[in-house]
Amino acid sequence: MTVWLIILGMGLITYALRLSLIALLGRITLPPLVQRGLRFVPPAVLSAIIVPELLLSDGALSLSLANTRLLAGIVAILVAWRTRNALLTIAAGMAAFWILGAVL
Repeated sequence: MTVWLIILGMGLITYALRLSLIALLGRITLPPLVQRGLRFVPPAVLSAIIVPELLLSDGALSLSLANTRLLAGIVAILVAWRTRNALLTIAAGMAAFWILGAVL
């Protein structure tokens, strides 16, 4: 029962924090400098999640052709650059990862 109460409590706290920010930002106007800076948050977070997965293998930097994640990531980057289609990018990256994993 304690675990469920903790999960419920943390859910309520998370909901309250998000709701308070939405309510607060709806009433105030952010300075242009802050608005410009907030535009860079999604790409920065996405890069912070993806880049270590592509470049690190067993905690060490791996820039070799044996790094299937890096090669599949390069394929995905090229597909995203050429098509600007998120679904096609994901499909091409996953297909490249699976094929490279089977081949290498």
